[in-house]
Amino acid sequence: MMSHEKSQELFERALKFIPGGVNSPVRAFRAVGGTPFFARACRGACLEDVDGNVYVDYVCTWGPAILGHAPEEVKQALRETLEGGTSFGVPGPLEVEMATRICQAVPSVEKVRMCNSGTEATMSAIRLARGYTKRNRIIKFEGCYHGHVDALLVKAGSGALTLGCPDSAGIPEAVAADTICLPFNDGEAFSRVMTEMGESVACVILEPIPANAGLILPDPEFLALLRKLTQEYGAVLIFDEVMTGFRLAKGGAQEILGIRPDLSAFGKVIGGGLPVGAFGGRAEIMDVLAPLGPVYQAGTLSGNLWPWRRVARNWRCCSNKTGLSGWRKSGGSWRKCFVEHSRQVDGPGLLTGWVRCSVSILPGKRFGIWRMSKQQICPRSAVIFMQC
Repeated sequence: MMSHEKSQELFERALKFIPGGVNSPVRAFRAVGGTPFFARACRGACLEDVDGNVYVDYVCTWGPAILGHAPEEVKQALRETLEGGTSFGVPGPLEVEMATRICQAVPSVEKVRMCNSGTEATMSAIRLARGYTKRNRIIKFEGCYHGHVDALLVKAGSGALTLGCPDSAGIPEAVAADTICLPFNDGEAFSRVMTEMGESVACVILEPIPANAGLILPDPEFLALLRKLTQEYGAVLIFDEVMTGFRLAKGGAQEILGIRPDLSAFGKVIGGGLPVGAFGGRAEIMDVLAPLGPVYQAGTLSGNLWPWRRVARNWRCCSNKTGLSGWRKSGGSWRKCFVEHSRQVDGPGLLTGWVRCSVSILPGKRFGIWRMSKQQICPRSAVIFMQC
């Protein structure tokens, strides 16, 4: 019988000093019920909580821990970083190395700017697109999450087109008024909006393969239409590859899908679990950023050594032997087994993601597959905690 006494005590203390007891809402377990367990340590594929319970961890800090937890080579890289300091406030050679690596890996990225999170990356990409086009309106899609940026926390209503409907308190309607939210994969709705107001659209932003609200596989014709009409109307096409970049493939989803966006946003995966972000794209657009252009973006810790040392070591490990392609093949075998067994049990579950799926399983809970209506759920692999 598993004990959660210490986790319960910690959660009760946390509730007194942290809003909701957590520093990110999903950790409160409200969607799945129960009290969140508090992790003490992670090694390899296993996570141990403060009560000594051990779990097989398929969450992997929500995607970035491609090499598992605390691999020796990565720990050594972080030790080396500590010896020389972590943040200088001036340029360093590792920034140039990582910028070079990103541009070489992602063909659409000619220049890249480092930042500190995926949210910061999408926020900066939106500002850059508006500054470059000198337009205000942006288009996003249902089911695509781009961080807690005010202009992007907008939900769609029952109609095909929704303007200015903030999905969070604290966001004035005026801030969201220029955000248009459309159904994903609905080419007709997109074409209609571009015909009506394409000349005023600064950018179109989407996750090329949405995986935050159940996996929604993109229609190739839909993506091709986005590329065609954004070019026709002079709008910037932005791929949010925070979840897919350097994980689905070295060049991200765009490498597999064959669509080249104007800008791309990256985040947690390139940091291997450390706070980091980046956005990049066509040099013509990126050069509108300060100090070359009028669009301001800055950060004291942008490009600091702490995460980028791990990134460099992560990439070396991913590039040798079988790399990502080998891991996808291995994951396919697990995927098949998981899906077969999940059909034999009862209870709610959610599969989301291509390379990763989002299934939260509490100890003692049974699970199955929940299919979203009118959306294609593709159980490719899973992100779960399971008791060892």
